Amino acid sequence: MSFQAQKITHGLIKWIAECFEQNGKGCTAVIGISGGKDSSIAAALCVHALGKERVLGVLMPNGTQQDIEDSKALCHYLGIRNLQINIQNAYRDILWQVGSSFSLTEQSKINLAPRLRMATLYAVAQSVNGRVINTSNKSEAWVGYSTRYGDGAGDFAPLLNLTVTELLTIGKELNLPDRFVFKAPSDGLSGKSDEEKLGFPYAALDVYIRTGICENPIWKEKIDSLHQKNLFKLSSMPSFKYEPES
Repeated sequence: MSFQAQKITHGLIKWIAECFEQNGKGCTAVIGISGGKDSSIAAALCVHALGKERVLGVLMPNGTQQDIEDSKALCHYLGIRNLQINIQNAYRDILWQVGSSFSLTEQSKINLAPRLRMATLYAVAQSVNGRVINTSNKSEAWVGYSTRYGDGAGDFAPLLNLTVTELLTIGKELNLPDRFVFKAPSDGLSGKSDEEKLGFPYAALDVYIRTGICENPIWKEKIDSLHQKNLFKLSSMPSFKYEPES
């Protein structure tokens, strides 16, 4: 079955408008803007659904961000309000204080930044009567390529059931410039692209998600392993079940 980009795009816009009508009437959509496809598409959809005056972009570099101009350009293109909050001081202070007691792993250092960014987004949202837009997609979620309580958090997740391949067609449907839609995805933390870190291309992952077919056995093994290891990120937090006796 072919992907109906126009129909899904209209559906997304309607869904966002209805979510805000039911759970955030009059609220502002608060989005962390990286300048990449996910945040660009999410912001564009919110502009269509709510109007640009109800969308606020938050730029959150950790010190110097080489591609910060892409984030600024996206906000200018969409005509949305934006602010820049540098998380470097908080990041360094936490690393120093925790590091004085424990030896931090490289992964804990990498995950700290997106968790600080999410805390920042909620601080902004609660100050402007806002709702935080999660920008994760299905491809990333499938293999656990997100930080729990970091970029994996939010109030609404419009892109979560759409693969990277599908989002590219939605970006084109929204007439977003190629520089935002087709920018090589990267976590902006490790110095590597997503595909370099994962060990397989998103195109192959997306086909596997939608059809169950992966012609490269090495890629299939990696995808299956990551999916199994990260299923906990897709589940609710386990809790002890207790019912008071009558």
